[in-house]
Amino acid sequence: MNISGRIYAVFAWLIVAIGTLHMIATFCLSAGTSLGKVWFFGSGLAIALVGALNLLHRAYGASCLGIRIVCRTGNILLTPIAIVAGIKSGASLLQRVITWSLFGGVLILSCSPLRHLGAQRAT
Repeated sequence: MNISGRIYAVFAWLIVAIGTLHMIATFCLSAGTSLGKVWFFGSGLAIALVGALNLLHRAYGASCLGIRIVCRTGNILLTPIAIVAGIKSGASLLQRVITWSLFGGVLILSCSPLRHLGAQRAT
C-alpha cells in the first residue's frame, strides 16, 4: 500500500474520532435546549459516518460505484459545512486548520484515482 492510501486511512479515522468526540461532548453540554443537544449529537453522528464512508471507499471504492458516489457526495457536502461551522462557532485558528485540513484532505483523496489509495480492484 502506498503513502496516499495510508494518509487517507489516517484522515478517515481521525474524522471518525472527531465525530465520536462531538457525540460525547453532547453529554457535557450544560447550556442549550434538549432539541439543540439532539441536533449536536446528530451532527457528530453525521461526521463519524462520513469518516466511515471514507474507510469503505478506500477499501472497496474501486469495485463499488455506489460507495464512490455516496462518499464523494458526503465529503462535498460536509467540507463547506465544516468551514462555515469553524467560522461561525469562533473556533481557534488551530482548530480550524486541523478540521479543514482533515475534511479537505479526504475530499481530495476521495476524488483521486483509486489505484493510488490501495483500494481493491474488481475481478
